[in-house]
Amino acid sequence: MKKISLLSFLLVASLSTFAQKWSVDKAHAKVGFSVVHMMLSDVDGSFKKFDASITSSKDDFSDATFEFTIDANTISTDNDMRDGHLKGDGFFDVANFPSITFKSNSVQKSGAKTLKVAGDLTMHGVTKPVTFDVTLNGLGENRQKKKLAGFKVVGTIKRSDFGVGGKTPTAVVSDEIELKANGEFVQN
Repeated sequence: MKKISLLSFLLVASLSTFAQKWSVDKAHAKVGFSVVHMMLSDVDGSFKKFDASITSSKDDFSDATFEFTIDANTISTDNDMRDGHLKGDGFFDVANFPSITFKSNSVQKSGAKTLKVAGDLTMHGVTKPVTFDVTLNGLGENRQKKKLAGFKVVGTIKRSDFGVGGKTPTAVVSDEIELKANGEFVQN
């Protein structure tokens, strides 16, 4: 019985050593969003500070855990007055909720290079399940011979689900927010 327990422990330990950690290369990454204003035009924005990581033991990332953290105070729509309004208590309330986080809890292959990544998104103090479409753009190496992986992530959430801009009518700012991110990750 002791041999079986030891063998089981060694098997689990060896499997976990094959899992590789990947860190986002912030110089080659962007986290953005798009929202419809006055039912007329798209307003695009981004977050200037964020971090992301992936842990996976498979080359196709079908067993991966995806995590990200965004500094909500770094929201930018290229309009200082609007950015200040978005940081206030009517929208993101960054004084009380400075971070937006996501951690996946399941990954399903949806194509040769595409995944459905489901997990928990926390924004404005509210955590809800969301699913993102993730495309593996490709694999490569950098000058230091470290492995690289490029990803594109898209998804849609409802701001009302998270209590963001609750008093703002959807005729002024759409309830649906398109999220989009892309970037390179470096294997540690």
